[in-house]
Amino acid sequence: MVKNSFISVISKKENTENRGSVEFQVFTFTTKISSLTSHLELHKKDSSSQRGLRKILGKRQRLLAYLSKKNRERYKELIAELDIREKKTR
Repeated sequence: MVKNSFISVISKKENTENRGSVEFQVFTFTTKISSLTSHLELHKKDSSSQRGLRKILGKRQRLLAYLSKKNRERYKELIAELDIREKKTR
């Protein structure tokens, strides 16, 4: 997995801050998702990794929904920083 320089800048910044924050959790889930996605491109029939990916996607989606309800500005900043497209919430 090739790390993006922007992601490494975020991780260095976040190492000094609260690791339990919603932003840090979403960041770690995003890195796990990209890692699992690259793994699944090689191993298409790995069903346990597919299940893990779906679980992590759901966790990230719930955290983003929580953040969008609590603080819309932080949510938009995080979406822009991590280059995650905004999904419509119910």
